[in-house]
Amino acid sequence: MKKKQSNFSELQIERAKFKPLLPEVLKNGLNSVVVVKGKPTKSVADHGKIKELFQHTYGLPIVTFKKGKNKALKKKTVKVAVVLSGGQAPGGHNVIAGLFDGLKKTNKKNTLIGYLGGPSGILKNKYQEITENILCDYRNTGGFDYIQSGRTKIEDPEQFCSTKENLSICAVDALVIVGGDDSNTNAAMIAEYLKAENMDKCVIGIPKTIDGDLKNKYIETSFGFDTATKIYSELVGNICRDANSARKYWHFVRLMGRSASHITLEVGFKTQPNIVLIGEEILAKNMTLSNVVNNIVEVIIKRSKAGKDFGVILVPEGVIEFIPEIKELISTLNDILAENKDEFSKLCSMEDKKQFVCKRLSKKLSTLMAELPSGIASQFMSERDPHGNVAVSLIETEKLLIEMVSKKLLELKKENKYNGKFASISHFFGYEGRCGMPSNFDANYTYALGYNAAMLLLNGFTGYMSYIKNLSLSTKEWECGGLSLPMMMNIEKRSGKEKPVIQKALVDLKGKPFREFVKNRNKWALNEEYLFPGPVQYFGPKDITEMTTKTLQYEHTKK
Repeated sequence: MKKKQSNFSELQIERAKFKPLLPEVLKNGLNSVVVVKGKPTKSVADHGKIKELFQHTYGLPIVTFKKGKNKALKKKTVKVAVVLSGGQAPGGHNVIAGLFDGLKKTNKKNTLIGYLGGPSGILKNKYQEITENILCDYRNTGGFDYIQSGRTKIEDPEQFCSTKENLSICAVDALVIVGGDDSNTNAAMIAEYLKAENMDKCVIGIPKTIDGDLKNKYIETSFGFDTATKIYSELVGNICRDANSARKYWHFVRLMGRSASHITLEVGFKTQPNIVLIGEEILAKNMTLSNVVNNIVEVIIKRSKAGKDFGVILVPEGVIEFIPEIKELISTLNDILAENKDEFSKLCSMEDKKQFVCKRLSKKLSTLMAELPSGIASQFMSERDPHGNVAVSLIETEKLLIEMVSKKLLELKKENKYNGKFASISHFFGYEGRCGMPSNFDANYTYALGYNAAMLLLNGFTGYMSYIKNLSLSTKEWECGGLSLPMMMNIEKRSGKEKPVIQKALVDLKGKPFREFVKNRNKWALNEEYLFPGPVQYFGPKDITEMTTKTLQYEHTKK
């Protein structure tokens, strides 16, 4: 149903007027674009196993687009379906808008439907036609509420069969899956299955995740990362200013980012807090939980001696999995819980559950588990997500660190090695950033990704991801094309089984962004060089409204 204008805020009304910009190659419509095929590709790792699993879609070439006449597209009429999969990210509605406009501008008879509620909508055959009458109210807005999202994973034979049948019932020629690494792994598997079944249907993936871990040479950033980090940076900047005003609290801020520290690093650049934990560095240095706590305590004591019993610490959501001893514990727990699912589910008390897993752990891990506070231990044993991952967002790492830092400082105080005051406040910023109104960058980027996906499917490509690169340059200089999904894959152990997945991109400790951070963190630790970026800017000077992430800026500047 069309939304009423009376439900629009003044900002929404103004944002509805925003016209996303397209890369130069796409500006004149898809009938004026031709495909250039590159060389065959191979997976990032585990070549033999990935090739065996994707016999019909492995080795596909990278494709790029250039200007040229493509009259065949105008004569072709297609019905396309789009589905939003996984967590929300700013700009999802503009992906739909770009896809819709690309299809309609090529041939007005082309149609687009949206599966409702994520991949479960495919299995239940629940969908609605995307029309301009309704879509106009969702352009440049945050959230996924037009067709909603979901985390259902299509992975067993019955689900694949249902997918094939429902796509056929709806006479869908192509399916566009908007999601992160797991969702796009799913897209690759669906593309392979349909190809093996001799189904002439295309499957295209779109790179979405605010975590920033869907990233490679061609996917320079996933959509939503820019907006989400700007939202978090405004909040952290406010906390930095509050800390510097009251001068009596240490703020421990946990930031979303399930398996990588990209968000925390970017927010660190934008706000310059006193301590920024980077999980990848902790893993590389083989640090224990005690090492991490001691490093924090060291900074707290130094600042206290300077009369500064306050500060701000950024903690990535997934840092707990980067501490080697904790990583080993979680991995072992994943296997134990997967192998003993039914028996474990019958246990009622947390103590019984803790004893159940401790009996199946090695002596070292059993001791570590027993030492964890009961609240944290229960979070470690919480129900896994559909992909077999521990729900790290439910592990209150910032509170664990506060408890351990407090304990360490109390010990040092008794030894007359610390005479300061330590008062703490914990924060977790996650859902606050997922559905924000997209920044100008994300509004342009997502629209281009959708438009570009239309180009891929209209030309019959399947098992591809839509990519736009050269993102640190002006929009008209962005390069467009398609990337083979199996090309990004490796084999990982999930729920005790080996599975093909798109390889996560972690913070590169040799990359320029991290090296820039290392150069500055000692200054940030002892001083108040806080930055206050404020809210996302949609109007004003271009150097503010078109500002991209610090991460992209550092990655694309000369060394």
